[in-house]
Amino acid sequence: MPSSRRPTYAPPKRNGRPADPAVDNAETAARGATSPKGAGSDVITASRSIPETPPPRQPKAEKPSGATVLAFPEPKGRRRRKKVLFAAGTVLALVAGLLAAAIYSPVLALQTISVTGTHFVTPAQVQAALDPLRGKPLPQISDDDVRGLLGSLVQVKSISVEARPPSTLAVAVHERVPVALVKQGEKYQLVDVDGVQLATTDDPSSASLPVIDGGAGAIGQDLFRATAAVLGALPADILAKLSNASAQSVDAVELKLVDGQTIVWGNASEKELKAKVLAALLKAPVDPKNPVRVYDVSVPRHPVTR
Repeated sequence: MPSSRRPTYAPPKRNGRPADPAVDNAETAARGATSPKGAGSDVITASRSIPETPPPRQPKAEKPSGATVLAFPEPKGRRRRKKVLFAAGTVLALVAGLLAAAIYSPVLALQTISVTGTHFVTPAQVQAALDPLRGKPLPQISDDDVRGLLGSLVQVKSISVEARPPSTLAVAVHERVPVALVKQGEKYQLVDVDGVQLATTDDPSSASLPVIDGGAGAIGQDLFRATAAVLGALPADILAKLSNASAQSVDAVELKLVDGQTIVWGNASEKELKAKVLAALLKAPVDPKNPVRVYDVSVPRHPVTR
């Protein structure tokens, strides 16, 4: 059975307050007045303001309170080069230090001089000439230093120097080789290919060298040098068989053997070849019936014996 109670109506609140009928009617009338003509009274219009949505705010970049630096690792190649350069520099510094210590160290000071190869000069003469080098570190002594101090010894042609730590200097002397005797009064002087006088002797047979007739003073410097150059090309065993040497001109050098045989040499050209040909001729068998009196090697490729 239906209920006898009437429903109650509570006017809606407007903006948080109870609705006022008078106000509502006034608003309704105003809306009716503003409605378009011809429209039915039953058309209800309503509007609502839609709030504009503001654009999204971009977050502001916050500045860091403290500066932060990112350290990127150094390339491996650069690190490797730095290590190599550092190691090379260290090694060079060590080597330089060792060299400086060796050059100036008194531990390597010269105390003993060993001499070999002397014949016309004595080891004592060489040691006396090199005495100013004593006490000097071995690395500071050069061949020129030794050669300069031995310049007064004309018999010394060249030298070889070897430092033997801690305090010994070995000097090998290469003397000039005498090739002839030059008679000066009652004495004979031994001379080399340059005419340098190396020694003096009273007995020419003790030297086993040919005698240059008249010497440089009698035959002239050009003839003397030509004759000495020829003698310098001969081996020692042939020099020992010669009695004397002479020259009418630079192109006519002659040698005499102790057996009385003559060697026609000619000029000083091709002296090495001439020396070999002469050695071969002297070793050839001798025919007693036809003894050789002359060996002509002036044209070494066509030697003649007669």
